[in-house]
Amino acid sequence: MKLHTSIGPNPRVVKMFLAEKGLEIELIKVDLMGGENRREPYNASVNRAGQTPALELDDGSTLTEITAICEYLEERQPSPPLIGTTAEERAATRMWTRRVDLKVCEPMANGFRFAEGLPLFQSRMRCLPDAAPGLKAIAQDGLEWLEGEFAGPWIAGEHFTMADILLFAFLDFGATVGQPLDPKFGKITDWFARVKARPSAAASA
Repeated sequence: MKLHTSIGPNPRVVKMFLAEKGLEIELIKVDLMGGENRREPYNASVNRAGQTPALELDDGSTLTEITAICEYLEERQPSPPLIGTTAEERAATRMWTRRVDLKVCEPMANGFRFAEGLPLFQSRMRCLPDAAPGLKAIAQDGLEWLEGEFAGPWIAGEHFTMADILLFAFLDFGATVGQPLDPKFGKITDWFARVKARPSAAASA
């Protein structure tokens, strides 16, 4: 397998997932800032959507979308489990991953794309600069909701999962693009410190 990767929180999710699994695969760096992902051969033979990451399998086929990639890696190497070992654990992880994605990660990412990232993204996708402040506020609302729901020690409960990796990668990115984690979210701040202390956080940076 080969992972086509770049800067950004999405590739980091997969790299951190790999590190937690103890999997080492070939990394192919894609120059996102230089637009390598938007021209051939990348967008013709790797990912026509022009996005990273992309997992190239041994048979030459390619998987994209971070959740699908992580699900595939979990099936290939179930231990240590990062999605779950029972139907109930897997359902809980997927539920929390979806919640984190919709309530925090997606509005945070688009808030960046439509504001600080506008020079990079305005020629690549439809951008709505007027929506940026509202999207950033929605991400904060999502964090406030999560703070109230957080039972710990991890997002989905007793086990460190894909949901933790996803949220950590985006919060760590947000801190560098004008969307830092508000210390008023004490439970999430403590959780973030625990995740940052894991070897996989440094390995995937």
